Amino acid sequence: MVSFLNRIQQVSTVDEATALLYEVRKTPAIEKAVHLARKYHEGQFRKSGEPYIIHPLLVAAITAFIGGDDEMVTAALLHDVVEDTPCQTEEIEREFSAPVARLVEGMTKITELRDEELIPSTSDEKLITSALSFRKMLIASIDDVRVLVVKLCDRLHNMLTLGALPAQKQRRIAEETLVVYVPIAHRLGISRIKNKLEDLCFSYLFPEAYRKINDYLASHEQRMQLQLNNFISKVKTLLLKNGFIDGEFEIQKRIKHPYSIYMKMQRKGVSIEEVLDLMAIRILVKKPLDCYRVLGIVHRNFKPLISRFKDYIAIPKDNGYQTIHTTVFSDSSIFETQIRTFDMHKSAEYGLASHWMYKGHEGLTPKLTWLNDLRSQSEIGENIEHMYQLAKDDLYSADISVYSPKGDVFNLPLGATALDFAYAIHTEIGDHTKAAYINKKRAPLLTELRNGDIVRIELSSEPILRCSWINQVKTAKAKNAMRINCNHKRKELDKQTAVNILLGIFNLKYETLQPYLEAIDACKNIHKAASDVQYLQEIVYQLKKRLQAERKFMPIINAFKKYQLKKQVFDNIVLYGTQNYSKVTFDYCCHPKRGDEIVGIKKGNEVIIHHKFCTMANAMIEAHHPMVFVRWSTDRPEHYKLIVSIENKKGSLAAFLLFLAKIGIDLLTINLSRSENTHADYFEMVVDVPATSKEKLLQHTDKKFKIIEFMPLNDAYKK
Repeated sequence: MVSFLNRIQQVSTVDEATALLYEVRKTPAIEKAVHLARKYHEGQFRKSGEPYIIHPLLVAAITAFIGGDDEMVTAALLHDVVEDTPCQTEEIEREFSAPVARLVEGMTKITELRDEELIPSTSDEKLITSALSFRKMLIASIDDVRVLVVKLCDRLHNMLTLGALPAQKQRRIAEETLVVYVPIAHRLGISRIKNKLEDLCFSYLFPEAYRKINDYLASHEQRMQLQLNNFISKVKTLLLKNGFIDGEFEIQKRIKHPYSIYMKMQRKGVSIEEVLDLMAIRILVKKPLDCYRVLGIVHRNFKPLISRFKDYIAIPKDNGYQTIHTTVFSDSSIFETQIRTFDMHKSAEYGLASHWMYKGHEGLTPKLTWLNDLRSQSEIGENIEHMYQLAKDDLYSADISVYSPKGDVFNLPLGATALDFAYAIHTEIGDHTKAAYINKKRAPLLTELRNGDIVRIELSSEPILRCSWINQVKTAKAKNAMRINCNHKRKELDKQTAVNILLGIFNLKYETLQPYLEAIDACKNIHKAASDVQYLQEIVYQLKKRLQAERKFMPIINAFKKYQLKKQVFDNIVLYGTQNYSKVTFDYCCHPKRGDEIVGIKKGNEVIIHHKFCTMANAMIEAHHPMVFVRWSTDRPEHYKLIVSIENKKGSLAAFLLFLAKIGIDLLTINLSRSENTHADYFEMVVDVPATSKEKLLQHTDKKFKIIEFMPLNDAYKK
């Protein structure tokens, strides 16, 4: 594909682009689409000054080259005519077919970044914008995954011609491509497009690092090529000696591509000289059984690194990828060796597209359940940053394989827990999980799973809410299901809490108050009054007017002539009510920490604080016990003891302290202690953490530091 993309970049005229497309695929429908596209794009030009029609012609050529069917190639030719010209979807359906029209419509729904006002790279909005684009694309393409494949080809050509745009737009589009399109190419198994997009993005986003790696590869290429040729010669001789026939197998060589090298350097904290698998060969054979014969020959003659052995033939990846990976020593050099069949190779290179190119082959259809999972996430419509992070975690992470007791295989991201496994089986299983057994031993539900673990889940009869665990699980499916359950429960609790606060203010029974809430049409949004004091005040005012108008509760109204909520502060707690409270205490049944969601139960002139999801508090809430509006004080930061492990590398501590400063956390004291293995330093700090910064600190992940302990020093219980 490299040579084909090089030819793509050399095209400068409409005739050259048309000829290249017809060289790959030429049918009556495609010729007709070329004619229609040229007609509608007549007089339109790209930023580079070349006729616009060259773009759809070359996108169609790429789509055809990777194996797209005729409908996809036709849609690629017409993907911009509805958006940029007077052509209507109805005309495309009339001239071609309904499937082609739907593909074009799906492409049109995905807003092109070149048509938007690009947000500067330094903007805080860039994550939200990227996530929004991600969601739009998934929703637009969910009915036909082929839209995604064509869109990837469109983005690849845009990246190949990015040089014509201003530097700011180059960087912004590269960012969008890396966080949105590359993970999808990875999930669809189209490694050819994924790798090329990664390297193109890398060259624009980190030009200095890209140059250094390229310079290193160029200066060492001759030596590495000689080493690869020598190793290939040895392997070929061994295969021929052990029953393989020349011509029935093929050995390819490759040097790791720049972005992959860069990511390995970042993950491992190593220099390029320390990257073990710079050089690799790929052995292609006819049958799956031959793969294991080759593996035996390689392992018998070259010393393998067993820790780097992976069998994706026995346990394929979700995107359909099947290959045996092993890494071996030869003449003091290290070579990654991949072994697969010719059919597996086609699937690995072109992923989902190979399903249409090679329909006669078995096992080439990747699982697409992840797409439906992401659709359900994007339909929630809550925090778009949550949705993006969930999708990114699942789409672009290393994976492990774990088993059910019956031997069913589940692929999970690295770092997944036993609870993630439960949700991977089914959402209902995750919701009802009570306990987990890993390799027949009972283990905590948040135990991190390892490759090859056998996991058994024990269920409860009722769903179990674990709202404080959402950030502890790894998979999007688990996070999303837990968040939905907790949001539903939170809304129900807020509704009941708001009513109970009003019961406390007006000193009424629930049965008496409910008709008045219905009369002022407050039932639908009453839950807001549990967290919004202004909204609560508005409801209080409306109820007061209603009660006064009916004159049924004059003694009550006279007792409370003013219904303006008064603010009272008790150390960490702020409460709002129409009477004066003498004391605020914390119940020990749930032990809420600063920042947790809390509720206040009224007890005479005292207020008892509980965690919102406390079982005891929930029982009182459901019994309509009078309550008080409460929240944590934000007048001053909280003091926390922070123990953090920081990478033992020059500048790491300074980088961490700079991060704390950026999110508004002040350092009060710091002590240093070195770990026994000397690989990392442990720092004990006392810091001031504003309420708005706590979540930013706890949710931030970085390979250079790890939070070991985070404990409040001015705990409410110590008052």
